[in-house]
Amino acid sequence: MGTLGDLERAVMDVLWDAEEAVTAYDIKDAIEETRDREMAATTVLTVLARLEKKGFVAPDKTVRPHRYHPVSTRAEHQADLMHEVLGVSGDRTAVLARFVGGVSAEDQAVLRELLQG
Repeated sequence: MGTLGDLERAVMDVLWDAEEAVTAYDIKDAIEETRDREMAATTVLTVLARLEKKGFVAPDKTVRPHRYHPVSTRAEHQADLMHEVLGVSGDRTAVLARFVGGVSAEDQAVLRELLQG
């Protein structure tokens, strides 16, 4: 799936946090609120078009204004990124060992539980 730029991540964060599909104007307002920065709706629409092309969002074009929703959850995206890293790793065992060695005791317990389940 690939990584996201700063503005793409901000848009995706709004979409992932939303309980339903939202408009570009909703996204613009949410980003302006959290980033304390003015932004044009056309900028958000451009980012949404790029995210749609990358497979991150899907629009509902049966309504006006169009509403957008994420194609996958935040957790699914993050898991995909982890799989990508492992996929290009020359030494998967070393990467996994380094990752597991760096997580908290709580996270290690969760990993054990998941692996046993």
